[in-house]
Amino acid sequence: MTTAVNSTNAATSATSTTKTVSQQASEASDRFLKLLVTQMQNQDPLNPMDNAQVTSQMAQINTVTGIDKLNTTMGAMNAGMAQMQMLQGASLVGRQVLLDGNQLAFDSTGKVATGAYSLDGAASSVRIDIINAAGVTIDSVNQTGVPSGQQGFQWTPPDGTGTAGLTFKVTASSGNTTINASTLMTDTVDAINTSSGTLTLELRNSGSTAYSKVKAVA
Repeated sequence: MTTAVNSTNAATSATSTTKTVSQQASEASDRFLKLLVTQMQNQDPLNPMDNAQVTSQMAQINTVTGIDKLNTTMGAMNAGMAQMQMLQGASLVGRQVLLDGNQLAFDSTGKVATGAYSLDGAASSVRIDIINAAGVTIDSVNQTGVPSGQQGFQWTPPDGTGTAGLTFKVTASSGNTTINASTLMTDTVDAINTSSGTLTLELRNSGSTAYSKVKAVA
């Protein structure tokens, strides 16, 4: 499992890349200057390089130098962002996050499950079906007078009910009108990973997910 201590490697890699680009740009600039001097030394006295040609050559050298400085700055910024991501991610380890999904999350006792959902409008009636791994509805939770927006619920499974692979489905209505409902789930962050260049969370129940998909942190 990935741990949250790779910021040094990320920074070192970015620094090495920056140095390589800087060295390449410097070498290219040196070659350019030597070529320009050689051209001026071997030019035809009867047809010497004019000022416009020299200015053009020098402008190209300045462009190379400018790109070198830009690459150095971008490299430093990337290294800084990688370190910030690691620090941000490390603070999430052990905490619960909310994201799209329909898996039930159980407490440490395994006796209480929680889930969440979001309604596009107020609903007079909400039914939450609990579904087992075989796709069979084994129980339901009913709520009334639910406002729009994000809501949560708890479910206590009957004795002998297995907790593995349980999901839920939300159906909401207001009178004869169906209200759109999207399911949300909670999960615990066990570790983080930035090897791909983006912050990825390793979740206890649902595996890897991008940090950008997290809607809230508990």
